[in-house]
Amino acid sequence: MGSRKVPFSFPTARLVFFILIASTIFHFQQRPGRAHPTPVQELTSNTEWLRLGDVGRAMGSTTQGTFSYPLAHAILFIFIASTLFHIQRRLVRLQTSSGQDEQIWVSHPGMETLAGRKKPMSHAQLDMWTINSLGRLGNQMGEYATLYALAKMNGHPAFIPAPMHSMLAPIFKISLPVLPSVMERRAPWHNYHLNDWMEERHRNITGLYVRFTGTPCSWTFYHHLRPEILQEFSLHEHVREEAQAFLRGLSVNGSQPRTFVGVHVRRGDYVHVMPNMWKGVVAHRGYLQQAMDRFRARFESPVFVVTSNGMAWSVLHSPAATVAQAPLGTLISPMGDHERLVEVT
Repeated sequence: MGSRKVPFSFPTARLVFFILIASTIFHFQQRPGRAHPTPVQELTSNTEWLRLGDVGRAMGSTTQGTFSYPLAHAILFIFIASTLFHIQRRLVRLQTSSGQDEQIWVSHPGMETLAGRKKPMSHAQLDMWTINSLGRLGNQMGEYATLYALAKMNGHPAFIPAPMHSMLAPIFKISLPVLPSVMERRAPWHNYHLNDWMEERHRNITGLYVRFTGTPCSWTFYHHLRPEILQEFSLHEHVREEAQAFLRGLSVNGSQPRTFVGVHVRRGDYVHVMPNMWKGVVAHRGYLQQAMDRFRARFESPVFVVTSNGMAWSVLHSPAATVAQAPLGTLISPMGDHERLVEVT
């Protein structure tokens, strides 16, 4: 919990108080002879004041009284009382707001074993696991599935970052709740880096506030939860209808195809990243031709629905007679591509 500063601090009050006392003492030091006047001095003083009063009245002005001890005491008392009252009000407000920030509402099914009931819980009562949100749709899906599997394996509740929710929730029926912003800022996170494969050490991860880092997308993390992961990534109905409308618009020789085969050709940065960083190869024309021939041998007149971030290359290296593709020069979004591929699988 971070501390908050009170606008009017105690050191400032002490400084102002010291200046007031010093100025009061200085004022009275300038008038030592008037503290206990003799009868002669008092008479002379009164005569002088009468004369000054006559002069003042003649000039149309009035003379002001002297600054007395009771007046100084009154001003000092009012100043100290108002300062203490102001500071007390500020402290009460800060304590109230701080107490409200420490309350989090726990309401998703995965928290039932910890919360028991839907009620506010303080930070000390709550543990949370999360993961970083990196990459586009494919990376986000892999990170989500990895968090889901590891948190369930180790018996901890999982929360996803807000950017991941914004990416996945419009497409899929995901169930993991969003990480509260106050927890994202203030929780004592332990960063736990993941390689792109499941390791034995991942079965016994300790810590209340674990944040996985990296871009894990390997099936080895969640293959044992395949039905649950498929359920998490099931499409919303309106998304399915959009993809089905696209497929219904496809035809071969004027007739509706009976079999669709989805093909994703990853180009773009992978043309350089794959051989240089991952020491692998990207799909070439020969690979695509062999893969398509395999499906042609199993199904009658299949239509291959190709999505790619290098559509010009895909159009050039795919048999146009049996391939449905986006118009040349159009870059379909990853979300749109995924919707079409899911529906033709």
